[in-house]
Order: sequence, then structure tokens, then C-alpha cells
Amino acid sequence: MIFAGIFFLMFLIQLYFYLRFYRKAIFKKSTIYNKAEILTEPVSIIICARNEASNLEKNLPLILEQDYPDFEVIVVNDRSEDETNLVLNRFAIKYPRLHISEVRKDPILTHGKKLALTLGIKAAGNEWLLLTDADCVPAGKNWLSRMHCNFRKDKDIVLGYGGYKKRKGILNHLIRYETVFTAMQYMGMAAAGKPYMGVGRNLAYRKTLFFTNRGFASHSNIYSGDDDLFINETANSQNVAVEMHPESFTWSEPEKNFTAWYNQKKRHLTTAPRYSLKTKFWLILENISRILFLASFIYLLITYPYPEYILIIFAILFLIKGIVFKIVFTRLSESILFLTSPVIDLFIPLIYFYIHIRNLIESKRRRWN
Repeated sequence: MIFAGIFFLMFLIQLYFYLRFYRKAIFKKSTIYNKAEILTEPVSIIICARNEASNLEKNLPLILEQDYPDFEVIVVNDRSEDETNLVLNRFAIKYPRLHISEVRKDPILTHGKKLALTLGIKAAGNEWLLLTDADCVPAGKNWLSRMHCNFRKDKDIVLGYGGYKKRKGILNHLIRYETVFTAMQYMGMAAAGKPYMGVGRNLAYRKTLFFTNRGFASHSNIYSGDDDLFINETANSQNVAVEMHPESFTWSEPEKNFTAWYNQKKRHLTTAPRYSLKTKFWLILENISRILFLASFIYLLITYPYPEYILIIFAILFLIKGIVFKIVFTRLSESILFLTSPVIDLFIPLIYFYIHIRNLIESKRRRWN
């Protein structure tokens, strides 16, 4: 009976997340966009680049040629040792709206992306900042215009979707599924009035918000967090907009092997302990409920005298999740993932749990040393 109680409680918790938060990612309407009525509020697009010559060669013209009347593009060359500087200088001749900042290598001090991003923000001449990465490709020439539709007086932050390109292999399905599920979480919760993060591949906020918050001062000692921790500190139920129109998306190259993806997730998840207590409660509850629901389901299926009831409850949640997944995946142009999502969904919580434990152990070792 204890396991039956756990199973049913986890079922209710999962049901709550899908019907209270994740369904918001289904019904969230894209902001009405009328090109003839578009405002000409200037925007600063900021890109930090380190050894990104090949990506800048391919992707930067797509940023510089956005169909928008008034914007600048600031690329911060962060200690690059390849031909990044040559590529930028060549583009600067062709595109007057391109501005270049540079972080020079220091033989003593080390720093991460946050310093480069801070310099780019300081160099920005406009109030609204739109952030992306050198390996990101905008969905089209209306990317900036679509994100701009949400730049309203009552909003300080706009969350966009940054997906990964489709490639062959199981790893690519895992990466894209995890990206879509994370987007469903942060976009759905933001639409429900509980914003907690964004992704730097496609994120906009006000310059005054950055300086009012003292930039990244509260977490300047860790490499990650220039996007999610900043949003976690500054977002509230009123000042965040969510944009889910396909033209507002960006697409990045995924990692090519599991080790690289694993190390990337380890780095990203180092920020989780710095989230607010409320955010940590919701995220831990969701992750634990998935693990306990599956574990108690397997146990009860073997030992419970009425396994048909267990199967019915499991089937109800499976159906609801399937419907939500199908619609969200379609909205985010990832419909092919629907076929593999039930299997991947079983393993993602366990992977997260393992990475969190590894990060915890390694952080303790660093303190002891």
C-alpha cells in the first residue's frame, strides 16, 4: 500500500506539471506581427566569439542582414587564436552596422564568457539587447522582428527558443529531446507566471535591467550562468514575455559525441544549486516524481494484486504526456522526436540525477583541496 500511495502521489504531481505548466507551451500564442506597423526601436545584437572564425563566416551575414530598420551587431572577440579577427574585420568593411570589441589574453588572469558579454553590453548603444551565439543560425530574416514584437513597456525579458540542428544518430535525438523538454519547462512555467531561466542562444533583455542587477556580480566566480542565473535573479511573474513563433527560433550545431554532450551538461548544471529555493523546489520535485513514478510502477506491476489498475493510471499519464509532447514538438519544429520521446523520457531524469551527484562530489573535492 505504501508503494501504491507513492505511485498515485507521483501520478498526481506529474499530472499537475503537465496540466498546470507544460500545457502553457501549447496554448501560448505568438505575438501578433504586422510588418507594416513594426516599431523602429533600435536593438543591439550581441555575440561573444572565441575561435569561431568558421561559424562567423557562415552565420554572421544571416544576423547582419535581418529585415529590421534599426539595429547594430556587436561581436566580442574573446581571446581568439584562429582567424576570427580577420573574418570580423572583413565583414566590418561590408557591413557598417557591425561593431567589434576585443578581450585580450591576460597571462595572469583567467575569465569566462561573462566578462566578454559584459564588455559587449557596455558597448551597446541601445536599450534592448538580443543575445545569441556564433554557432547559432536565425530561422530567417524576421528573427529580430519576431523577437522585437515582445519589446513592450511592461516587459524586461523575452525568452526565445534555441534548438539544435537535426543530425543522424541516437545522441542527436537525445540532445534535441532534452533541449525541447527544457524549453517546454522554462517557457511553460514563464507563461504560467513562474519564470526561472532562459538560454543565451536566443534571449533578449533590457540594458538597464543588466546594470540594475549589477550584471553577473553575484555569480561571477562560476563560468556558467550568464543566461539562466541572470534570468533567475531578475525575472518575475510580470516582466517576462515568451515567443514561440518558428521565425523567432535559432538553430545550433549539436555536440558530435556523448562525452562532449555530457561535459556540456555538467557545466550547465553547475548553476542549479544557485537557483532560488522556489525554483529548486519545483525542478527537484518534477525530476524526483518522474523517477519515483517509474520505479513504483515497475514494483507494483510485479507485486500488486490488481496490476490492471496500475496499468490504467500509467496509460492515462502516458496519453496526456504524449499529447503534450506531440503538440509542443510540432510547435518547436521537432515533430520527428515524438517517436523516440517515450524511451528517452525514461532515461533523462536518471542522467540528470547522476550528473548532479558527480557535480556535488567534485565540488566537495575542490573545497577539500
